[in-house]
Amino acid sequence: MKGAHVRSPHRPSVPPRLRPARPQRARGSSGFTFGKYREIIIAVAFFLLFDLGVLVLNFYTSFKIDQDTVAINLAGRQRYVSQRIARTLLELDAARAAGQSYRNETLAELRAGAKVFDLSHAAFKKGDTVPGGDGKPVFLDAVTSDRGRQLEAQVDALWAPYFEKLQPLMRDGFSTENLSAALAYSQANNIRLLNVANDFVTETQAIGASRASTLRMVQTGGIVLALLNFAFILMKFLRRLQTSDAAIEAANEENREILQSVREGLFLITRDFKLGSQLSQSAHALFGRSLAPGQDFFALLEPLLTDKALSDARGYVQLLFAPHVKEALVQGINPLSEVEALVKNRLGDQVIRHLSFHFNRVVEGGAVRHLLVTVQDISPRIELERKLHEERQRSQKEFEMLLKAVDADQAMLRQFVERAETSLLEVNDMLRSTSGAQGEAAILKRIDEARRRVHALKGDAATLGLETLASQAHAFEDTLDRIRQGGAGDLGQALVALPLPLEDLLHKVGSLKSLVSQQRAQPVPASATSINTLLAGLAEEVARDAGKKVMPVVAMGALLDLAPAQADLAREIAVQLVRNAVAHGIEAPVTRAAAGKAEAGRIAVQLARSDADWLLTVRDDGAGLSAPRIRRKLLELGWYTAEQLEAFDDRQVVSHIFKPGFSTAQGVSLYAGRGVGLDLVQANVQQLGGRITLASTPGEHTEFRVRFAA
Repeated sequence: MKGAHVRSPHRPSVPPRLRPARPQRARGSSGFTFGKYREIIIAVAFFLLFDLGVLVLNFYTSFKIDQDTVAINLAGRQRYVSQRIARTLLELDAARAAGQSYRNETLAELRAGAKVFDLSHAAFKKGDTVPGGDGKPVFLDAVTSDRGRQLEAQVDALWAPYFEKLQPLMRDGFSTENLSAALAYSQANNIRLLNVANDFVTETQAIGASRASTLRMVQTGGIVLALLNFAFILMKFLRRLQTSDAAIEAANEENREILQSVREGLFLITRDFKLGSQLSQSAHALFGRSLAPGQDFFALLEPLLTDKALSDARGYVQLLFAPHVKEALVQGINPLSEVEALVKNRLGDQVIRHLSFHFNRVVEGGAVRHLLVTVQDISPRIELERKLHEERQRSQKEFEMLLKAVDADQAMLRQFVERAETSLLEVNDMLRSTSGAQGEAAILKRIDEARRRVHALKGDAATLGLETLASQAHAFEDTLDRIRQGGAGDLGQALVALPLPLEDLLHKVGSLKSLVSQQRAQPVPASATSINTLLAGLAEEVARDAGKKVMPVVAMGALLDLAPAQADLAREIAVQLVRNAVAHGIEAPVTRAAAGKAEAGRIAVQLARSDADWLLTVRDDGAGLSAPRIRRKLLELGWYTAEQLEAFDDRQVVSHIFKPGFSTAQGVSLYAGRGVGLDLVQANVQQLGGRITLASTPGEHTEFRVRFAA
């Protein structure tokens, strides 16, 4: 809540570590390991090897196919050239018969054809570089197939004589006989040569087709092997992926179980101060609201912290995200180690909780990527510390009480212990004998009587300076008041809670009793001086607590002349009237100074013999009693209506100050506000068989006079 208190640093217990959402590498692993991925690596290597083999075979077969294509083209050219040679011979013979000269173009074509045919024929036999179809040189492998060698041998048998007869025609000045011989051989063998050339073309085409088929088989086989290898890799990958997914799901399930069962609030915050995707179930309850991933961390803290505390928290978190700042050095300055927050519980009620925030870095690659935030509800520890502190204070007060008891007048202390023990035992018996069957009026009467006894004990304890006992009696009065003001509920059931505080009071009185019993067996009787000193000290103590000043004048030594029962009742009356005079009568110093009075109020207390009677007088020079003020209080309490109060005179109105439960104090304190003091006074006066009179002048004084028989 705004204005929340931030306590001193506190380091909570280390939270349980969350498993990461992805599987971690084995401890000691430097990264990639061959054994873990051996099958996939081998499969990929085979895949690459297959691809490389197929690629090499493709290149080689393609190269051979290119050569086969050249061979097919040249074989076809051989067939064409053989026919061109035969045709040019016929053209030359026709020119001879017509008596015409030989054309140079025809001679050139004959000579070129014969030369090309011979070169190509030689290359088919042994392999060589020959002119291609475009005139550029190409390399021609020798024919290696059996059929090709046979056909090439047949060509050689036909061409060798043919080429020999063409040799004279390759030069100028050949004779008619040379032409006739070549033409005769051509006509006799041209068809045979053409048929062999056709068969050779067919063979080269078959060789090329075979290589193309081989290439297709290689490609098909490579593709099939690649697909099989790919399927193997895919299967292994999917299996490993499935295993990884199962591991991730198992880790996530463990994370969910941890986040649902852990009592601390656990979540990550990013560098931009946003909540991470995983939050523990307890975090929602600790913040009293539903949290969602991506929410701003400081927006969640804003309702819980003051502006300064929020600013300090922001600066601290920014320090943790700075990698150069040592985490251990800044843990001690954590401003969120103990935060008091107002949050809603599961029922929607506002409750105060003490939360402790602890931060741990999540470092990757030397950079702080996230902060793991652990939020703990340390309210039980804070409550325990508070109780221990209260217990130490209580023990210290009890010790101080015992020290004061040692210093107190032993006779008066002994008398107090006896009276207190007797009074508390009577209260115990009174309450034990009270039940719901007696009716509400009877129970309330018993409670009023118990309140008087406890109020008297409180006054006596305060008189002796036993503040711890007086405070505990005051707390017991609170319990009795709550029961009395509870209305027409089950009062008998409510009384069940009273024995415990009553027993605690008896225990403290018992401690004082043990202390008293260790004193001398024959204690010195109480003196008039000690009685007067105690009453004066009581007046000064009440004034000091109320911020007032008093000058008490006490003359109560005559108590020693009374019978013990009368002395106890008179003393209780004096104590209550002195407390009432200081708490209600004496004004604050500023008010008295404004009224022209001395800052210190005067209280006079006296017990004296008057003929056959005793007269106890308590007088103060304070503000006096105000009838209008008492009327307003009666109207506020609802005791009377305005019309009924109009029928009362001031004397009747003022007499209500002796009624149980009536008080004009603004609140309940250790000394006033319950409306029991004057009720106890009136009850004691009745037991003394006396009467009490009251005289008061507003702004000047109030005097109580109690007269009872000797």
